Amino acid sequence: MGNKVEIGTPAPGFSLPSGDGHQVSLSDFKGKKNVVLYFYPADESRGCTAEACSFRDNYEAFTEAGAEVIGISSDSPESHRNFSAHHHLPFVLLSDEGKRVRDLYGVPSMLGLLPGRVTYVIDRNGIVKHIFNSQFQPAKHIEEALKVLKSIEGPLPIVEMRSPGI
Repeated sequence: MGNKVEIGTPAPGFSLPSGDGHQVSLSDFKGKKNVVLYFYPADESRGCTAEACSFRDNYEAFTEAGAEVIGISSDSPESHRNFSAHHHLPFVLLSDEGKRVRDLYGVPSMLGLLPGRVTYVIDRNGIVKHIFNSQFQPAKHIEEALKVLKSIEGPLPIVEMRSPGI
């Protein structure tokens, strides 16, 4: 793992397959939307399900902030398709089976084994505005990202923070 993305630097570009088989590139959003890019360990695990459902339950707040949410793990596109359908996720999940993008962003592993949980807020110009790394506070990723989007986009409509309905 040679790279480490830092706040204020351009987010590394990538293109990965989604659960529906389409290639999604970070450049698809440049100049159009902020991106909340979150790396998570695995589909259907307890913490990852809570995190995904919290992003889902607060998705309207993200879209109102001009942002798109993108989740990335090393699970297969088929696993993502099933996970997304099971929990009615309105955002895209991308498959990084070779962990190339995870390494490109410098996402750490816990104890060298468990893939890390890191969220990046990237503005419309492709610049990293915030990085939040917490393996054991999945819901805090949503709170942190919304706070940063508010600072980028100005005051957001008041939206009640919702707990994940798993």
